Amino acid sequence: MTETEDGMVFLNKRTGRYWQLNGTGSEVVRLLLSGESVESTASRLREKYPDASDQTVSDVHTLVQQLQAAKLLAR
Repeated sequence: MTETEDGMVFLNKRTGRYWQLNGTGSEVVRLLLSGESVESTASRLREKYPDASDQTVSDVHTLVQQLQAAKLLAR
């Protein structure tokens, strides 16, 4: 994983595939890596982006599931 100007880039060394996350996706990963739960992460994003609050929990869960499926994030 490396930080970029616009977010983060992950490299799965086993598959050679890259994943690029925008700023919000990167914020989700940083919060999770710091020990926050999915629900707590979603709550923080709802505070920061109130217009998107209906989708926040679902979006965080979806991102986590996608990163886990790609073996870039473990539980």
